Amino acid sequence: MPERRKGMKNLNNKTIWITGASSGIGEALAKQLSQLDVNLILSARGEQELIRVKSECQNTGRIKILPLDLADTNSHAAKTSEAIEAFGQVDILINNGGRSQRSLIKDTILQVDRDLMEVNYFGSVSLTKQLLPHMMNRGEGHFVVVTSLTGIFGTPYRSGYAASKHALHGFYDSMRAELEDSGIKVTIAAPGFVKTNVSVNAFQGDGQSLGKMDDAQANGLSAEQCAAKIIKAIKRQKREVYIGAESYAAYVKRFLPGLFARMIKRAKVR
Repeated sequence: MPERRKGMKNLNNKTIWITGASSGIGEALAKQLSQLDVNLILSARGEQELIRVKSECQNTGRIKILPLDLADTNSHAAKTSEAIEAFGQVDILINNGGRSQRSLIKDTILQVDRDLMEVNYFGSVSLTKQLLPHMMNRGEGHFVVVTSLTGIFGTPYRSGYAASKHALHGFYDSMRAELEDSGIKVTIAAPGFVKTNVSVNAFQGDGQSLGKMDDAQANGLSAEQCAAKIIKAIKRQKREVYIGAESYAAYVKRFLPGLFARMIKRAKVR
């Protein structure tokens, strides 16, 4: 069905900046968006992986690689200027980069919680604040933040991760309320389990990486399916979208909190 149908935004000639683009959902977003009439800016820490992703995309002449460390907020002003200069403007920022966790609260050192907030929360907020004046001057723009269903409800083994995702929901809900009438749109995309390396790279309680894919991720939605749903939400300028079979739990949490409490403590989330 044509992209111009009622309620759909035409992405033609838009410049889209994706963080966490070297793997998982970010990589899938890059590959699918490269099939459209758009310019792409791909960011992550690993430049070689970004080069690989770009080589597997279409329309590579319209793709810029921009290595970026989300935790290094001091570099974000210069990186944002470079992103704007690449194609003259940035229309959509997809804050997708981040890191997860697999550890019980009692076994988790405080530095893990701090590191999760630095990458997942402050990294996205920093880039958003750097890019916001550019979009406000143009009178339009779209911020997309890939959070998680754990931004709606916490689950065992993910306390710090859930806290960082809850924080993103609070920040971007407030931002939407402040700026929506000024032409700045905000979409929060909250996936459930997606089959990526997010659990492989997840923090353990001592700060080391888990180093393996857990069963929940292995049986999750594919990154390609998740990316397609996010792109659909962007086109429709959805305020919030839940993605995955686990989405029902968000509604159980809201309307039947007692039942949810019994469910989540028994949930197989590792």
